Amino acid sequence: MDYMVLADKALRDEALTRVESQSVLDTPDEDLLALLHAAFQVRSKYFGRTVRLQMLQNAKSGACQEDCHYCSQSAVSTAPIERYNLLPQRQMIEGARQAAASKAQRYCIVISGRGPLDREIDEIAGAVRAIKQEIPIQICCSLGLMNEHQAKRLKAAGVDRVNHNLNTSEAYHASICTTHTFQDRLTTIKNARAAGLEICSGGIVGMGEKDEDVIDLATALRDVKPDSIPLNTLHPVAGTPLEKCDALTPRRCLKVLCLFRFLHPRTEIRIAGGREHNLRSLQPLALYPADSVFVNGYLTTPGAPAPEVWGMIEDLGFTIEVDYQQPVAN
Repeated sequence: MDYMVLADKALRDEALTRVESQSVLDTPDEDLLALLHAAFQVRSKYFGRTVRLQMLQNAKSGACQEDCHYCSQSAVSTAPIERYNLLPQRQMIEGARQAAASKAQRYCIVISGRGPLDREIDEIAGAVRAIKQEIPIQICCSLGLMNEHQAKRLKAAGVDRVNHNLNTSEAYHASICTTHTFQDRLTTIKNARAAGLEICSGGIVGMGEKDEDVIDLATALRDVKPDSIPLNTLHPVAGTPLEKCDALTPRRCLKVLCLFRFLHPRTEIRIAGGREHNLRSLQPLALYPADSVFVNGYLTTPGAPAPEVWGMIEDLGFTIEVDYQQPVAN
């Protein structure tokens, strides 16, 4: 397979066929470096050798009514996680300071639950206004299902972007969640976009889906046209329905990232949850197709601290992109 043919199609903004998409997932391991080289030609065209960092704040943990099988915070999880109500504004503001000190381009405030309560919107909006007065960092919120009015309140407070993942293909969605539908997720994305917010939307691989579901997810995201795609790889947590679903290899993860790069040549692609668990020693190679990465951990699972990620990026000969002045350390 000449993978540069796929790169050339991507650079012409032409979608890969399903057969071509399948060929990426079927790449022989001995051809993996050739595939990564082709994907990097596309990444390099639009993002050069820069990397954007993002940091998450789990601002409300546990007690969720949804039954998402992958999530340690869901109603069907017995995982021994920390559970707490919405953090006070001062802690959300301090989180933004930590994100800026970590060279993060964006700070994402995440809460558990089906959707935000009005008082939670008020508290988060207040924290965002305070953050924006102090630090010109970009703010993303991941708050579950939302209507357009709620999205507009976030936009008015200074939120830049909303995260709401499709998670998997429409056909496979009911296999990982029954308390809301794939269409519910599309509706929230529509509401956020109508409010003038940027869209962050991606998915999770490694939940028992088939290749066709991975391709369907990547194709559905072409219709969504998000500004950013976080690609999570399942980090199975004991106490969740998917606790024994641990079949991913680093090579498989890299092939999926390359597929997403070919199908989304101009879109920020972030290596998200599960990076350390699934990519292991091959983490640096993931930045050849991807251009963004999380630092300092995830919602209920730990991750690499910022200095470790900085070192990985520097060792690759890449640079961190951040468009505001970094705070001076005390």
